[in-house]
Amino acid sequence: MGILVWPRLAWAIAIGIILPIVFLIVQSLGSQAELFEHLWATVLTDYILNTIQLVGLVLLFVSCFALPAAWLIAMCQFPGRRYFEWLLMLPLAMPAYVVAYVYTDLLDFAGPIQTTLRDVFQQNTALAQQTFFDIRTIPGAALMLALVLYPYLYLVARTAFSEHGAHLFQISRSLGKTPWQSVRKVAIPLSRPAIVVGLLFVGAETLGDFATVNYFAVNTLTTAVYDSWLGHGSLTAAAKISLLMLVGVVGILTLERWQRGKQRFYHKYSHQSQLFVLTGWRAKASTLFCLSLIIFGFFLPVAVLLIYVLDYWTNDLLAELMQVLLQTVWLSLAAAVIATIFAVLLAFTTRLSPSKMYQLPLKLSSLGYMLPSTVLAVAVLMPMTSIEHITNDAFLTLNLTPPGLFLSGTVFALVFAFVVRFQAVANGAIETSFLNISPSLDMASNSLGKTQRQTLQRIHLPLIKKGLLTALLLVFIECMKELPAALLLRPFNFDTLATFVYQYVSDEQLEQAAFAAILIVLAGLYPVMRLTRGIDSHEH
Repeated sequence: MGILVWPRLAWAIAIGIILPIVFLIVQSLGSQAELFEHLWATVLTDYILNTIQLVGLVLLFVSCFALPAAWLIAMCQFPGRRYFEWLLMLPLAMPAYVVAYVYTDLLDFAGPIQTTLRDVFQQNTALAQQTFFDIRTIPGAALMLALVLYPYLYLVARTAFSEHGAHLFQISRSLGKTPWQSVRKVAIPLSRPAIVVGLLFVGAETLGDFATVNYFAVNTLTTAVYDSWLGHGSLTAAAKISLLMLVGVVGILTLERWQRGKQRFYHKYSHQSQLFVLTGWRAKASTLFCLSLIIFGFFLPVAVLLIYVLDYWTNDLLAELMQVLLQTVWLSLAAAVIATIFAVLLAFTTRLSPSKMYQLPLKLSSLGYMLPSTVLAVAVLMPMTSIEHITNDAFLTLNLTPPGLFLSGTVFALVFAFVVRFQAVANGAIETSFLNISPSLDMASNSLGKTQRQTLQRIHLPLIKKGLLTALLLVFIECMKELPAALLLRPFNFDTLATFVYQYVSDEQLEQAAFAAILIVLAGLYPVMRLTRGIDSHEH
C-alpha cells in the first residue's frame, strides 16, 4: 500500500460514519417545521426540563454510588474488598430497561412490596388503600438508570484513585486535613479528568435511553423524537429535536473544556499503594455499601428473572427464542468485527504522521457515540432513504422495476447503526493498545525494508491481541443490549433479544420475556469479567 492509501482509507471510513450526522443537520434545516413549532409552543419545553432533570439526577445518583465505591476499593482494606473489585462491575451486564421492569413489578401499587405493606396496615382504613410510593417518576427512572450505569464512573475513578496512590492522601493528612477534606481537596481534583469522562459516558447513555423512560411514562427529548417520527410521520421534526439534543451534548463538552482551561493533572504511577485498613463500624459500613450496590444492581434483578423463568417456562417459546438469540449474536458479532477492523485502520493511520490529515479521521469517527440511540436511528435513516429514492427514480426512468427499500429495510441498516454508535468504543480500546507499542519498532521494521502493511500484520497485530479482544467484547456487549436503534431500524419480522424483551414487557408480560432477559445478561457477563480481569492485572 502506498503511503497515501492509509489516510484515504481512514477518511473514507470517517466520512461514512459521520455521514448520518451531516444528513441530520441538513434535514433539521428543512422548511417543514409545523409540527416542531407546535411541539415547541406546547410540550417541548416540559420535555427539555424533564430531560435535564433526569440527566442531572442520574449523574447525582451515579456519583453517590460510584465515587465512594471507587475510593474504598482503590485506597482502603476492608472485608470482601478483593471480591468487590470485580463484583461491582457486574451491573454493566444488566440492561437498564430490564432492571426498570423488574423493580416496577416489585414496587408498583399492585406489586408484592406495597401489597404486603397494605396487608400490614389493613386495620387502618386509610393506609389499607394507600400508595406508599410511586416508582414511575423521574427520580424513580433516574435511580433505575443509576443502578446499572454507575460502573462507567466507578471504573475510571477507581483507576484514577489507584494511580495517584495513597501517598498524596497521607501528605494531605499530615498537613492537618481531615479525611473528608483530603478527598474533596486532593483526590477529587486530581482525578477530575477521569471523573468527567465517566460522567459524560453516563450522561450519553441516559440521553440515549428510551425503554426505561417510556415504561415510566417520563416524557423526554428521546420520546419526543420517537413520537415525531413514528407517531406523526415527521422526519424533519424528529431531526430538529435530535439536533437540539446533539447541540446540548456538544455544549456540555465545550463548557467543561473551557472551565478546565489550561489546567493539567500529572501523577506518578505507583503499583504498590499502601491501603488504609478499616476496622470496626467503618469496615462493616464499607462492606455493606458495596454489597448493597451489587445486590440491587445485579443479583436481585437476576433472582427475580430466574423465579419468573422457573414459574412461567414453556417449551413453545424456546424455538422462537433460539432463533432470536442466533439473530442477535451474529448481528452483534458482525458489528463488533467491522468496528474493530475500522478501529485498527484508523489507529494505525495516526501512527504514520502527526499531520491533521492522518489524525483527524480517528476523532471524527468517534462522534457517533455522542448521538443518543434514538437520534442515531433517525440520522442513519436519512442517507439511506436518500440513496433509495435516487436509485428507485433511476430504475423507473429506465423502465425497470425499482428495488424498493434495499438499505433502510434490511439488516444492513442495523449493522451500520451499531458501527456508527459504538465505533468510539472500539477506537478507545485499539488506540490505547497502539500507544503501548514503541515507535522504535516501526522504525526498525522500516529499516529492514518492510512495507507499512507488513509492519501492521507482523508487528502491530500480534502485539495488540488483547486490545483487539477487548474492542470486540465491548462492542459486542453494547450491541447485545442496544434497544432504541434496534427497535426503530429492524426489518419486518426481525427481532433481537432486546426488542423481544421490550415487546413482551410493553404488554405487561415480563414473565414471558424473563428468559430472553437472562440471555442478554449472560451474554454480557463474559465480556465484563474479561474486561475486569484485564484491568485488575494492569493495576496490580
